[in-house]
Amino acid sequence: MIVQHKELAGGRWFELCLVEQMAHVGSEVERALNWKAWGSADHSARAFERALELLDLTIADPKHRRRLRELTRAREALADYFCADNCYGSSDALWRGYFRPFAVAARAGR
Repeated sequence: MIVQHKELAGGRWFELCLVEQMAHVGSEVERALNWKAWGSADHSARAFERALELLDLTIADPKHRRRLRELTRAREALADYFCADNCYGSSDALWRGYFRPFAVAARAGR
């Protein structure tokens, strides 16, 4: 996989708090969902790859050791929804509902 967020992967990502990190992940998931709805599988896949990259950076952040279970389950369920058989029964609405509070909280924290 090609690193899309080189500056963030270089260490800047770890300066953000969990809420900000998850808000960024959520914005890429939102893009992936929108592109999927608009019928552009290629654009959706690229946005999903960026979301996974950011989520992987979040999982790698040492500050979140105690949150690894939720973060890795979210990654697993996202991958299932976008790339597999959707065994967990996720939906666009579920993912928007999961990530929206992070975006709202990150915006309120500015």
